[in-house]
Amino acid sequence: MVFDYLDGGAEDETGLRHNREAFENIRFQPRRLVDVSTRSTQSSLFGKSLPTPMVIAPTGLNGVFWPDGDLALARAAGKFGIPFALSTASTASIEAVADAASGELWFQLYIVHRKLAEGLVRRALAAGYTTLILTTDVGVNGKRERDMRNGFSLPVRYNLRTLMDGALHPRWSLDLLRHGMPQLANFASAEATDTEVQAALMSRQMDASFAWNDLQWLRDLWPHTLLIKGISRVDDAERCIAMGADGVILSNHGGRQLDGAISPMDALAETAERVAAPMLVDSGIRRGSDIVKAVALGASAVLVGRATLYGLAADGQRGVEAVLSLLQSEIDTTLAQIGCSAIPQLNRDFIWPGPQQVHTDLSSQKPLLYATR
Repeated sequence: MVFDYLDGGAEDETGLRHNREAFENIRFQPRRLVDVSTRSTQSSLFGKSLPTPMVIAPTGLNGVFWPDGDLALARAAGKFGIPFALSTASTASIEAVADAASGELWFQLYIVHRKLAEGLVRRALAAGYTTLILTTDVGVNGKRERDMRNGFSLPVRYNLRTLMDGALHPRWSLDLLRHGMPQLANFASAEATDTEVQAALMSRQMDASFAWNDLQWLRDLWPHTLLIKGISRVDDAERCIAMGADGVILSNHGGRQLDGAISPMDALAETAERVAAPMLVDSGIRRGSDIVKAVALGASAVLVGRATLYGLAADGQRGVEAVLSLLQSEIDTTLAQIGCSAIPQLNRDFIWPGPQQVHTDLSSQKPLLYATR
């Protein structure tokens, strides 16, 4: 059930497949006779240098994959010099991660209850987090049928099936017994003792009333970089920036919310063309070549979620580091293969526009050329 929680998506999981297809359908058009004897994966984001255009994405319940999973992810990110984004639904607290991490920290906010949200934001600010991410695509929880069939929840509900599952995975079960059941650490706070807040937490429902008019409240509350996550429309991205956000994250929540949603890659090029602020993208990234494609189409950086979680579940911090090393190596190899010596040189010219087809304008009888994607 733990693997299914990591690996699964909403309903028929067509969103998961489309996220991958969106990357697979993009083809490079390499340049040749270019000196690529030395290459650089260095990039910049919000005025800061990054060794590679990656951020570890916010993901919840990481303690079920590996003991102190959030700490392992944060330490690996710090070792590679990239930001780590902590989820509201983490199993290590805002403060515990700040104490353990050596790199830049971002905090992702779910609006479960306004009073609780304000407390979380103030805690992140006090702990030195540099960037706040507001997730907007979880007005209600997605229908993840694998989790529903398995009865996955936190805390784990024990029944015969759960016990059999644990018996078939002894290493995981022994780790659980040794380290204890993971908890939603950020909700063990003074704000969460309020009766109304407790009711919201018990129902596991987000505040579906949070809308555009409420964004100003959050902007006023947070003095540093503010990103809006879950955007898939150009007009929404433009409005976010107009209301004071510093950038947006194009995302469909990794295919875990709305099964029929477009891939963020479907909207990236148009959004980057019309919005001057930094565009980040997640959902479906598995290879370094995917990251190169995203940057070439206008992304300032990508957020990597499942890929690093597979590494975490396999071998803890060492597994995360192995995945990051693999992705960084693949980025470098892809740059060499397409005739690009540095990340800042990437643009849409390295992406094949699609087969050229000839059509006739009946009014003028002149052939027209246009690209089909």
